[in-house]
Amino acid sequence: MKAGLEAWLGERWYSGQRPNPLLVGIEALYARAARWHRARQGPPVALPVPVIVVGNFTVGGTGKTPLCIALAEHFRRRGFRPGIVTRGHGRRSREPVRVAAGTPVDASGDEPALLFARTGVPVQVDADRVAAARALVADGCDLLLADDGLQHRRLGRDLEIEVVDGQRRHGNGHLLPAGPLREPPRPTALRVVNGPGARGGEWPMGLLLGDAVSLDGAQRQPLARFASADVGAVAGIGNPARFFATLEAAGLRVHGRAFADHHRFVARDFAGLPTPVLMTEKDAVKCRGLGLADAWAVPVRADLPPEFFHALDAKLEALGVTAPASR
Repeated sequence: MKAGLEAWLGERWYSGQRPNPLLVGIEALYARAARWHRARQGPPVALPVPVIVVGNFTVGGTGKTPLCIALAEHFRRRGFRPGIVTRGHGRRSREPVRVAAGTPVDASGDEPALLFARTGVPVQVDADRVAAARALVADGCDLLLADDGLQHRRLGRDLEIEVVDGQRRHGNGHLLPAGPLREPPRPTALRVVNGPGARGGEWPMGLLLGDAVSLDGAQRQPLARFASADVGAVAGIGNPARFFATLEAAGLRVHGRAFADHHRFVARDFAGLPTPVLMTEKDAVKCRGLGLADAWAVPVRADLPPEFFHALDAKLEALGVTAPASR
């Protein structure tokens, strides 16, 4: 039901259709509530270490998680001890969680579990982002990445990065639910465009597929191995169509089944799909205990030009932030 509603709204947000008049009326109420919520957050709380916020002004997936992984790896190479602050949307727990190898996904959320698995850096999950940031600083982190934090301004930040889908952009320009915007777009230090469509002053990002990995981690296969037969694919992410299209571009004959973002998978979700079944890493962290015999995760890596990281470092250096190795 939820996935169907998301598809119905997405068709109207991004197709050029005029917004539904009823939704435009609700949009005014949403805008008023969003302004009240921002005012209620209070003034930003400064942290003693640099804070970089990665986010988007639209709902749905734009590629924040691969970018956060790339940023964490970049700063660790430069000698920083980065940590990641995240709310853990979709988790069932409410208490703060420091993600570890054995942390249940229901407690951490799927994206925090993936961020930790891919980077190994400390990941603190907390609805109170300031408390999460302070916990990471207390444990020795000297630079923080805030995942999906553009709308949460109580956490002070030194630099913001917007991630936008190159095809969808900001949709019809309306706020929820008449359009996909959480808030009106505003300038950020850097804008990263996922997929084709980067304009002047924007940075292009591609997502490169890696070898498929069996859910138990015991096997690895190039995607070409699956090109000779039909494959099933599931995606419980913000933009499932992008994942399916990426697999098809790699030469696979895909039978895709889309679910709502952060969907909690059960075994019957895979009934009737041809095998093997391919899925994103974000979905795979929730499917490892379902007893799927021929299911594979397809990792992606953010592909950014070196100049993007040079620009990022230059902006931080202009703020007085230098890498530990150069101090």
